[in-house]
Amino acid sequence: MCGRYTLTATKEQIEVQLDIKLEDYEPRFNIAPSQPVLSVISDGEKKKAGYLKWGLVPVWAKDPKIGYKMINARGETVDEKPAFKRLLKRRRCVIVADGFYEWKRTEKTKQPYRITVNDQLFTFAGLWDRWTSDDEEIVSCTILTTAPNECMKNIHDRMPVILGDADREVWLDPSIEDKEIVKDLIKPYSAQLMNAYEVSTIVNNPRNESEECIRSLSE
Repeated sequence: MCGRYTLTATKEQIEVQLDIKLEDYEPRFNIAPSQPVLSVISDGEKKKAGYLKWGLVPVWAKDPKIGYKMINARGETVDEKPAFKRLLKRRRCVIVADGFYEWKRTEKTKQPYRITVNDQLFTFAGLWDRWTSDDEEIVSCTILTTAPNECMKNIHDRMPVILGDADREVWLDPSIEDKEIVKDLIKPYSAQLMNAYEVSTIVNNPRNESEECIRSLSE
């Protein structure tokens, strides 16, 4: 799964690499579910960046609290589940990150790791939806997951779907509605391009938000 991540890049780095404009932005060291997350969608001609609530609330949901259970969507069955299959065709997004956390279970505890992609900015594959009631609107998202690669398999049995530059353009293209084309993008990222290192257990508490969260224990 993917339940915590980071976005510490500068505003300028994000704008240049993703060809977007940002209004509000602050670096984050411990992003958690239910919080607003920087995401990108496209209308086919122009990309739009904004913040979505992490934890998908489907348009048909009776209670928005369902979002707490839908922070991730399993890539292998995303085209089968009622909450996701419609979105796979028409409401794809990417969530911007530069690292994510995962916990490796040991005999006595769980050791947190931070995983990066060549220490650069990257994007998760996501889906989004808009839920409304008489007095509330929630625009939310979920992050897709897949089987672990060689970098991840000794840490956890799942990993987020990470999109390279070319795959990201395909994922965001709303003219592509063939589910087989987009499902081909749901796969483990190259392990050779990823790094993992142990970090402090302070990341266990999402209220902890500082550079100490991303500092390697080996430093």
